[in-house]
Amino acid sequence: MNPRIAVVPGSFDPPTLGHLDVIRRAAALYDQLHVLVVHNPGKEAMLPIAQRLTLLEQSIAEAEVAGDIVVASWSMGLLVDYATDVGAGVLVKGIRSQVDVAYETPMAIVNRHLAHVETVFLLPDPAHALVSSSLVRQVASLGGDVAPFVPAPVARFLDTGARDI
Repeated sequence: MNPRIAVVPGSFDPPTLGHLDVIRRAAALYDQLHVLVVHNPGKEAMLPIAQRLTLLEQSIAEAEVAGDIVVASWSMGLLVDYATDVGAGVLVKGIRSQVDVAYETPMAIVNRHLAHVETVFLLPDPAHALVSSSLVRQVASLGGDVAPFVPAPVARFLDTGARDI
């Protein structure tokens, strides 16, 4: 495992400015960053995985995030299986609150036990600390303006009425 290769996993349904902030900062810390769209069976997705991949790629490009960034998806097996496959030694998780810490800590310990993969937590920019994909989905589903919370490609996509996918 290479500690200079990291994975930022998430459902990214849809990608938010908070996600983009974590991606930008993680890309500056690691030689290679895998932004990984994972399927969460506990959540009903608003967007298909292929659309999330496209929106992430467009958002990263438009924001001119520097670095060796790979955008991929993973829906079978454990997250650490993907990390092992690409040689990543680190998982990067954005945490907004104590609730996120309580949720993520047991997974970080198990991932370290299973595959010797460390988890690094990044605190959000305060401007994005209260915004989640769930909140964005709710606002979008009710016709609200989500542009202040999402990258421009996501706002354009959702503004076209595609949120009813």
